[in-house]
Amino acid sequence: MSDYFDELISVTGNEYASKVSDGMLGNVNEHIDTGSYILNALLSGSIYKGLPSNKITAFAGESATGKTFFLLGIVKQFLTDNPTGGVLYFESESALTPEMIAEREIDSTRFIQLPVSTIQDFAQQASRVVDKHIEKSEAPLLLCLDSLGMLSTAKEVGDITEGADKVDMTKARIVKGTFRVLTLKLAKAGIPLLVTNHTYKQVGTMFPQDVMGGGSGLQYAASTIVFLSKRKEKVGTDVIGNIIHCKTFKSRLTKENKMVDVLLTYDEGLNRYYGLLELAEEAGIFKKVASRYEMANGTKLYGKQILSDPEKYFTEDIMTYLDSYCQTKFLYGRGDDAELGTDEPTEETVEG
Repeated sequence: MSDYFDELISVTGNEYASKVSDGMLGNVNEHIDTGSYILNALLSGSIYKGLPSNKITAFAGESATGKTFFLLGIVKQFLTDNPTGGVLYFESESALTPEMIAEREIDSTRFIQLPVSTIQDFAQQASRVVDKHIEKSEAPLLLCLDSLGMLSTAKEVGDITEGADKVDMTKARIVKGTFRVLTLKLAKAGIPLLVTNHTYKQVGTMFPQDVMGGGSGLQYAASTIVFLSKRKEKVGTDVIGNIIHCKTFKSRLTKENKMVDVLLTYDEGLNRYYGLLELAEEAGIFKKVASRYEMANGTKLYGKQILSDPEKYFTEDIMTYLDSYCQTKFLYGRGDDAELGTDEPTEETVEG
């Protein structure tokens, strides 16, 4: 019977067809660390994983929610984790400067900026890059598009140039076609694509909700869509960055409508441990007493004290327990009664 199935695969002429037992094209074998443990958990169900390495992930939000800074934080982490890897950054907003890249300690020799103005430009150039990578893969690649919302179409550019005041009805169709083509190619090549997009309030409804612009193309193609909002983070009266609220609007890999907070500072980018305090409290490892956290050994500390030396308090045992807890919290089919895979940390595993 196995030979018969192999014959069926052979007659299709599809070089990527296979039995699931032998592996799948869309299988996620690797992940990209985002630089934040709690964001990794939101996207993959594990604090040690992160973005899928062969899928489309979108970050959407209103203006000034820090989408570009957020993306650059992930870019920096990718280049750090992949010493031979490179990033192709398709940019439509002219927002980046050499100083911005240098301040975030991003290796500019492996960061390629590709200014694009139309969806067609992005589609053609990205498709060529992916085809070349499939043909000759020499280094890990990460593709970014910042942002989809600012891309026009060839028709819109032509109309503006000619002074024609016409409504462009082609954009949604072209966006949908672009992602239909790229989705399978990216999976074949094992290349992740990160996309930023704009959101706006839906009008004409009793309870307006945030929706993405550009039609439904990205919404159907992306494996994960995270909606971003923010509030300022201050030390005294000085604003040092933003707390970014991240909510899964869509996810094929983890539960939807889950939300976490991450800290994005102007000086250091994404804070790796931010969000773990609340997670540890929820998991029953730390106990909140007034404005302080009580350790398993009875020591009470302020959150800022713990986060100032996180490796001391988030020991290996605690991190392992939190990783197991995240699987029950974020992954499909994992109930609250699922085994966490390790004993709950005791005072011996939590330093005072």
